[in-house]
Amino acid sequence: MRSFAHAVLLLYSAVAIGCGSDPKKPPAAPGGGTQQPAASASATADNPKPDDNPNQSQINISDAIRKACGISNEDAFFAFNSANVRPQDQRVLAELTKCFTSGPLAGKQMRLVGHADPRGEPEYNMVLGGRRADNVKQYLVKAGMKSGQIDTSSRGEMDSTGTDEASWAKDRKVDVMLAN
Repeated sequence: MRSFAHAVLLLYSAVAIGCGSDPKKPPAAPGGGTQQPAASASATADNPKPDDNPNQSQINISDAIRKACGISNEDAFFAFNSANVRPQDQRVLAELTKCFTSGPLAGKQMRLVGHADPRGEPEYNMVLGGRRADNVKQYLVKAGMKSGQIDTSSRGEMDSTGTDEASWAKDRKVDVMLAN
């Protein structure tokens, strides 16, 4: 019986030692071969988050929403700078807000899906895509939409197709769609 008690004590000790390992570190910011364009190399007063440079991301409004809201093809893609929406983009977001609050899509659910280019760690890119979608949601809510009417998610780099700076810029976007 005494050897059984020793075996149980030894087993508990082994489990405790195995579970006592260091916690996993959070994902690091992209590094290595990542090159930022000169315009976004450092934070400025106008662009406090250089990875959200307006030249590096866009909002892609689905065909169904563009048709229902009367938004032209030319207005469907525009740059987005973190929570700081450029003045020329505010009109399109205002049109979306009006369409979803009192227009043809009133009461419908909107889904925002953030994306990132393939550079950097997958975990970091997933968080970055989520932040982009959340920033668009934040602007739409301030413009009058109900927070519960907008769902956000991130695909990170999963749908990226870019291979150079010009095509990576197309990967950095937020898709605006009708939620199912």
